[in-house]
Amino acid sequence: MLVIVLILAGIALRVLPHAPNFTPVAAIALFGGAYLSKKYSIIVPLSLMAISDIFLGMHNVVIFTWGGFVLAALLGTMLKKQKSVSKIAGASILSSLIFYIVSNFGVWLMGWYPHTLSGLVNCYVLALPFLRDFTLSTLIYSAAFFGIYEFVASRVKDTKLASVLLTK
Repeated sequence: MLVIVLILAGIALRVLPHAPNFTPVAAIALFGGAYLSKKYSIIVPLSLMAISDIFLGMHNVVIFTWGGFVLAALLGTMLKKQKSVSKIAGASILSSLIFYIVSNFGVWLMGWYPHTLSGLVNCYVLALPFLRDFTLSTLIYSAAFFGIYEFVASRVKDTKLASVLLTK
């Protein structure tokens, strides 16, 4: 159930109007890594990206953008044993930086900028405003996903709903 909710929420929040680069995908990937099995933690961001990209448009950098989210999910697996505000915030910032590095390298590699050192530097410099917004959205959505889940978990852990709503 959690897998479907995360995929649907991610698709909706990518497709509905929002500020540029202000999406929950990295936060969902981190959250999935922390609470789902490794298999599902990777399937969730890839599924929501594949489905939403059908509506938003495919591009020649998808291997890098989708790959950046897979790396965020793998980073989230390091939160499985110990989830604290500082660790989640740190993982959110680190996942944003990883995504920035991987996706912009892909933009440069796929020919959106000249294949020179100057072109690579220019690609990263011009993407800094996107990094700012992406990092902010990852921090906010991570706080929301982790916070809401932990709040609900504390309320239903000894009820029949626990088997449906909570991960093992």
